[in-house]
Amino acid sequence: MYTAIKGIYENGQIVLQEEPPTTKKSQVVVMFINEQESQPVENLHKGVKIGSLAGKGYNIPDDFNEPLDDLKEYM
Repeated sequence: MYTAIKGIYENGQIVLQEEPPTTKKSQVVVMFINEQESQPVENLHKGVKIGSLAGKGYNIPDDFNEPLDDLKEYM
């Protein structure tokens, strides 16, 4: 079984931020995660922007949020 635990590497030592699942001698794998600069918010959102399909022939039916007939027995 694999368990991931966060930690910080500094000055040649790893300090775990959580309690390990065992106290016995165990093999471990250490992964160094490169922290990248965060991207501007406008670059993170991909896909259709809200309202961008307005006036282009697409519409949402008035009963869009109503329960489906197929699910009435569960409600």
